[in-house]
Amino acid sequence: MKLPETQVAVLEAASADDPRTVESTADETGEPEPSVTGAAFSLEEEGLLAVEETTETDIYLTSEGESYAFEGLPEHTLWATALSLDADERPVDLGRVLAMTTLDDDATDIALANFARKGMGEIDDGGVSVDPDYDLDADPEKRHLDALDEADDGADPADFDADVVERLQGRSLVEEAERTVRRVTLTEAGVTALMEGVEVAETVDQVTPGLVTSGEWAEVEYADYNVEADAEAVYGGRQHPLRGMAERVKDVLVGMGFQEMQGPHVDADFYINDCLFMPQDHPARTHWDRFALEAPAKIDTEDLPADLVEAVERAHREGVGPDGEGYHSPWDEEFARALALRGHTTSLSVRHLAGLADADLEPPERYFSIEKGYRNDTLDATHLLEFFQIEGWVMADDLSVRDLMGTFTEFYEQFGITDIEFKPHYNPYTEPSFELFGRHPETGELIEIGNSGIFRPEMLNPLGVEADVMAWGLALERLYMLVTGAEDIRDVHGTLADLEFLRTEEVTY
Repeated sequence: MKLPETQVAVLEAASADDPRTVESTADETGEPEPSVTGAAFSLEEEGLLAVEETTETDIYLTSEGESYAFEGLPEHTLWATALSLDADERPVDLGRVLAMTTLDDDATDIALANFARKGMGEIDDGGVSVDPDYDLDADPEKRHLDALDEADDGADPADFDADVVERLQGRSLVEEAERTVRRVTLTEAGVTALMEGVEVAETVDQVTPGLVTSGEWAEVEYADYNVEADAEAVYGGRQHPLRGMAERVKDVLVGMGFQEMQGPHVDADFYINDCLFMPQDHPARTHWDRFALEAPAKIDTEDLPADLVEAVERAHREGVGPDGEGYHSPWDEEFARALALRGHTTSLSVRHLAGLADADLEPPERYFSIEKGYRNDTLDATHLLEFFQIEGWVMADDLSVRDLMGTFTEFYEQFGITDIEFKPHYNPYTEPSFELFGRHPETGELIEIGNSGIFRPEMLNPLGVEADVMAWGLALERLYMLVTGAEDIRDVHGTLADLEFLRTEEVTY
C-alpha cells in the first residue's frame, strides 16, 4: 500500500491500544498539527485509523485576573499598606490607609471584603489592624493566580484545588473554556496494513514552475486534499480597531474644516502645565501623577523663549488685566523646565497658539490632534496608563458656550451619538468649563468622554492671543466604547488586550 508521506508517518505513530492525541502525534512525527489532523481524517476515510473527538475544559485567567496576577490582589495591597503604617502594633485609621493606596472604589470594596474573609487582620470602628504573621505568598488564591498566569494556553482544572478555583471564579478572576481534543487509534485494517508494509507514495502537493516548464505536471501523481479537515487559522494583517476609529475621527474633523497638529511626546512642564495657568503646587503636578524623565531631566534654558517665560511667570504671580490677581504662590523656572511624558495633548495647542509650531495665526483658525497622553492612573475598564486624546480648538472673535456645544453636537452626530450631556466643571485654564458625558449603549451607564471650555485670558495673554479660543480634550477610547458597545477598553488597547477579539471582531459603523 502506498500513502502520502504525512499519512505514513501518522499511521506508524499510532497505536491500536493507546489512543494518542493529534498534538502528541504532531510532536512525535515533526509534522505541523494541521497536517496531522488532515492526514488522520484521510486515514479514517480509508478505514485505517479511528478518530475520536472529545470536549475538554481548561481554566484561564480573566483580564481582571491577569491584572491582579501582575499588580497583586487588592486585599494584599490593603494589608501591605496598613503594615507599613505600623497597623500590626496599633489600629490605624482606615481612611488614612486607603488614601495611601491606588485602589479605586470597586477595588476598595473587594479589598475590605476579602481582608476580613482571609483573616488578614481586623477592621473595627474605622480602624484597621493587621496580623503581621500573615504570609501573602502562602495565600492559595495568589498561588493559583501565579500558576495560571504562567499557563499561557490554559490549565487542567484537575491540577488545582477545586475550592480555590471556585472562589476565584466567584470573583470573576478565572473562567472556563472548552476545546476539542482529537485522539487517533489504529483499526484492525490499519494494523494489517502496517504488517503488510506501507510505502511512501511519490506524490506532488503543489504545481511548481519547474513542473510546468518541463511538462511533467501532466504525468505526476498529486496528493489528495481533504478540504473538510481542520486547518490552522491564519490571521492576516489588519487595522487595529482603535486606529480605525482615529482615522474616522480625523476624516470627520477635516470635513469640519480643521487642520491637524503634532508635537513632542516628551515636553517641559512649562508647556504641559505652566502655560495652561496650572499652579506649580497643584496636586496633579507631583510625581505620583506624572511620568518624569530621569535623563535628561530638564529642558535647556535656551530652548524656552525668554519673553514667553517672563509672560507666563507674570500671569502666575500677578494675573492678567486690572482685576487679575494670580496665585500669590512661588513660581520657579527650574521646576518648569522639568521634562515628562505629556499628561495631555494640550501642550500641542500651547505650542501652536504661541506661534512656536507654525507661523503666527490669525483668526479664524481650527486645529486638532489625535495623539497619546500618559498618566499614572489606576487601571480599570475606562483608564489606562496611556490613552489617545482628541485635542481640538477654535480661534475666533466673540466665541460663546453655544458655539462650543454646537461643535460637539455636530461632531458626535457623525457617530450616531445624539444624547451628549454637559456638566459644569473647573479647570485652571478654561472658564467656563464643561465635562461631557455619553450613555453606554450596552450598560446604560453615563461615562465621562471629555473636558472642554473657553481658554482664560491668563492662559491666552502670555501666548500673545487676542481672540477667543474654545478648546477640548476628548477620549478616543471612550468614543470607541460608545460607538461599538465595548465595555472594557483593556480588551482593545494595552498589555491585557484580547488578541482573539482584535483578530476576529468585525467593527461596523
